[in-house]
Amino acid sequence: MKEKEIELIKKQIEKLENKDFDLEAWKISTILILERVFGYDSSKITKIKNIHQDLSSWSLRDTMGTSSGYDASKKYGKEILEACIMELETLGAPNDIKKSTKPESLLFEVLLESLENELKVSQFKNLKKISNIKDKQERESKLTNFLSDLDNEIILQMLVNILCHKKVVEIMQTQ
Repeated sequence: MKEKEIELIKKQIEKLENKDFDLEAWKISTILILERVFGYDSSKITKIKNIHQDLSSWSLRDTMGTSSGYDASKKYGKEILEACIMELETLGAPNDIKKSTKPESLLFEVLLESLENELKVSQFKNLKKISNIKDKQERESKLTNFLSDLDNEIILQMLVNILCHKKVVEIMQTQ
């Protein structure tokens, strides 16, 4: 399996040499590949996101002719991807991809966990029924009534549980 992942990354390295290279398009496709290989929260993805073409006056006035900001961005991207390949070849593919999901999914899990912990079983079942209502206005109305009927202490405790959950705190610290 790691051979296919390495091949994908090598193709991204090859794209760096295309005549019609577009840095932003390359970053997007590279991020999508790295998310699949290393997980959404991989530091490699953060490094790719931070690549940008240096348009400062110093880089534009490079009288030595050594490299442009664009070339530096390509070189940086290539180095990151080569490190990814070395990691895959040496250590293999990461096993914890399933644990490493998008923040939206983690937040949803945390929300459900908090609801399950604080609501009575019958309340939770009622909430699930409300969420299945197709008409948005009706769903919002029933949800408003449902929340209005809850004790303020329960609502406050759910919010505290959500905001203090380890996964939420980690996500908030990275934003």
